[in-house]
Formats: sequence, C-alpha cells, structure tokens
Amino acid sequence: MGGGLLTALVFLPLLGAVSVLMVREARATWNAAFIFSLFPLVVSFYIFYAFDPTVAGYQFVERYPWIPSFGIAYYLGIDGISLLLVLLTTILISLALLYSGGGDITERAREFCFFILVLESGLLGALCAVDLFVFYVFWEVMLIPMYFLVGIWGHGRRVYAAIKFVLFTMIGSFLMLVAILYLVGAARMHLGRITFDLPLLMSVPLAPTEARWLFAAFALAFAIKVPMWPVHTWLPDAHTEAPTAGSVILAGVMLKMGAYGFLRFAIPLFPEVAIEATPVFMALAVIGIIYGAMVAMVQPDLKRLVAYSSVSHLGFVMLGIFALNPQGVEGALYQMLNHGVSTGGLFLLVGMIYLRRHTREISEFGGLWKRVPVYAAIFMVVMLSSIGLPGLNGFVGEFLIMLGTFLSSWPAAAFAASGVVLGALYMLWTYERVIFGPITNAINETLADLTAREVAVMVPILALIFFMGLHPRPLLARMEPSVNAMLMRVNAAQARIESRRKQERKPEPSLIGAALTMLGARSDPIGDR
Repeated sequence: MGGGLLTALVFLPLLGAVSVLMVREARATWNAAFIFSLFPLVVSFYIFYAFDPTVAGYQFVERYPWIPSFGIAYYLGIDGISLLLVLLTTILISLALLYSGGGDITERAREFCFFILVLESGLLGALCAVDLFVFYVFWEVMLIPMYFLVGIWGHGRRVYAAIKFVLFTMIGSFLMLVAILYLVGAARMHLGRITFDLPLLMSVPLAPTEARWLFAAFALAFAIKVPMWPVHTWLPDAHTEAPTAGSVILAGVMLKMGAYGFLRFAIPLFPEVAIEATPVFMALAVIGIIYGAMVAMVQPDLKRLVAYSSVSHLGFVMLGIFALNPQGVEGALYQMLNHGVSTGGLFLLVGMIYLRRHTREISEFGGLWKRVPVYAAIFMVVMLSSIGLPGLNGFVGEFLIMLGTFLSSWPAAAFAASGVVLGALYMLWTYERVIFGPITNAINETLADLTAREVAVMVPILALIFFMGLHPRPLLARMEPSVNAMLMRVNAAQARIESRRKQERKPEPSLIGAALTMLGARSDPIGDR
C-alpha cells in the first residue's frame, strides 16, 4: 500500500477548500488558500523524489473496497505517465493562487479560492485513479469548478463561454460513461464478476466491432478535452473569457487530461483499434497544427492568440502519441509539460499587462521594452520557449515528437514541420508588435513594471523552462518504463494484426494441388522400399 500519500495528495486541497470558506477577511483567505496549495505541492515533490524510475507499474498504490457489490474499489496509483502531470498540476495551482491574490480577483475571494482548490482535487484524483468509476467521478468533478470560475469571474461573454465548455465536455463524458458501462458488462461475461479495475479490463476480449465503437466513445471524449480539430471550438472562447488563473489551469493541466486519457485508457484498452485509427488521428493532428498556427497569426487579441496557439501545440502532442513509438510518446508527454509551463506563463504575462491597461488588443501596445524592461525580458524567454528554441524546454519535446513521427510516417512529419515555422512566425511577430518599436499610445508611458509578487510568480516558470531544456534526463527517465510497458501492448496488438494479414494472404490450396501433395507425400516411402 502507498501509506496514504496519494489520498493526502488528492484530498488535502479539498480540505483546504472547505477551510477557506470559514475565513472572513480577504487577505487571510488568499494566504490560507495559498498555504493549503503548498501541502499537495510538497507531497508531489516527495513522490517525485521517492519514485522508482526503474519500475513500469503503479507505485504508492492504495486499494480498498468501496462498493464491493458493484465491483468498485478506491484504487489509486501513480506511474511514469501520470507522475509528471501531477507535479505540473500542483505547481501551477500554487502559482495561479499566488498571482490571483495580488489584485487580479477583487470580488468573492473565498468562493474563488474554494473552486480553485476543488478543481485541484478533481485534477489530481483523475490522474491518480486506476479504477474507472473513480476516474469518472473525478473527471466530472473537474467540470463543475471550472464552469463557475469562467462563468462568475470571467470577462465579456463569460456565461456563453462557460455553457459552451460544459456542453462540449458533457457530450463526450456521457459517451465515455456508456462505453465504460458496456466494457464492465463485457468483463462480467468474461471474468464472472463486475469490475472497474483498469488492468483487469485490459484483458477483456472484445469483438472488432465492439472495440471500434468503444474506442470511438473514449476517443471522442478525450479529443474534445484536448481539444483536437474540429472539436476545438469551445477552447478559444473559454480561454478568452476566463480569469487569468482559470486560463492557466485550463491550458496548463485540463487540456492535458484529454491527451492523458488516450495514453492511460483509449490506447491500452483498445490497442488494435488505436493502430487502425492512427492515420486518421495523425491527419487530424497535422490539420490542427497548421490550422491553429494560421488562425493564431491573424488574431488581434493577445489572449485569443495564445489560445489558438494551444490548438497548434496540442496537435503536436497528439501527433507524438499516435506515432506509437517510444520517441513520439515520450516527446508527447514532455511536450504536455512544456505546454503547461510555457503557455501557462504566457497567460500569466497577458493577465499582468491586462491589469495595467485593461485591454488585450495587440494594436494598443508597442515600445513596452522602454517602460517595462523586466516584463519584456521575461516575456521574451517564455515566448522563445513556446516556439522551441534549443536550450529551452519546448525544443526537447518538439524534437522527440518530430523524430518519432518521422519514424512512423515521414509525410506527417514533413507537414507538421510547417507548424514549427508558423509558430515561430506568429510568436516573434506578436512580440515585435507588443514590445519593440516606438510608443504610439501615450498611456503606455505610464505603465509600471512587474511587482515583487509578479516576479515571484514568474521565477519558477523561468526555472522550469531552463531546467527542462538543459537537463531533461530526470524527467524522461521516470516516464520511460511506463511508456515502454504501454507500447508493449501496442506492439503485441500489431503482431496479432500482422499475423491475421498473413493468414488472409495465404492462398487456399486447389483440389489438384492438394492431390499432388498427397501423392508426393506417399511416393517417398514407396521409393524407399
């Protein structure tokens, strides 16, 4: 058993959420929420330190009967696929709270902190769940606080954006629930008992048609969450209207839950169907990469530009996942972390300049380097990490993804490479328009540079950018065994597919050939006599 570490990790934020509701004074509320967010952060760092990088399976396992009559267990575990996403979640939640307490959120501080901490519990629970029922509960828990964060503390058309986000996600979630129940029913027929245990469900035999429909249900739910083109349309609205902390968590962690779902559930449960669907998902990923970059390039709103860049960056993640080789999958996992750090940092920087100018229109800026040099310098580093400059975090993930994709499908890699160029183009052009040139708007002369709190928020982001870019081995080493174990199921499925194809290609013997074979078989003994 895991000694309760994962339970503490998942439920300490929930305890903090309840506690902040009892605090009356606003400053004390922010302090209490931030302190409670540090507890799971410390636990996640300890888990990272104590994690055995040579073990492929789940570690720190906690498993207890919950609803035995329905085969439901409280089953938590963590492996190399979920470990780093857990660490990213705890880091970004703490930074989001630290930033929001500096003046970004001025109303209903208690409720805001409550929803942020409940959201953290949902995210961590979904990442640690091994029982499908437990996973689905936490998957739905994530939805509720984000709906309120966007709908109450968002901007402009916040209610529209919140409802659109909920409707898209719930449609996918409903289909996934139906697929889970069907899979559990198939397990009952095969195993003689009901179970939601993920490793057991992987052993359930399914007819090809059944597997295809179930994979489609899981894949649609996760594709909406990523989001992949063409089910991405909720994302720009949600990002644009969400408060800064909401955008950071949405981009940094929640979008990764879709890609995580493919790696944890859709591909391991239905590996043969995943192999069959690889060309489709690679094509959709490449379209998303190019489409997201081109739409981002023409956005007049700085936050909306970063939102569309997420569509492009997550296209690379999906491309790496469906390369279905170690280089591609490890690159995809690493890029998930990179995107959380870099895009989370970009949303924080957009929020900081919005607090000063109350506009996100790119045309309203220009010449900011003269007035806010610290802001401009940090913006430059985060922007360069987003476009994958060698030495920074984005380069490692993109390089591994492109390598894995080339080994799997060189045409897909060739088309995806254009997304790298387009990404550099729109990011550099945006930076030039916002930071360089003359100050054309008089109000920009009065801007104040970053405060000590804002610098404190950005320092961990910068540290991660350089550490992940210069020393990726500690992170790659921890994910490698689990990735290889997952790909073993894919390779075994590939071998079964190849075996069936050989059987189908083997010609049926004719009657004359069969007769000659029988005569030949009999002639040797007669000749020997």
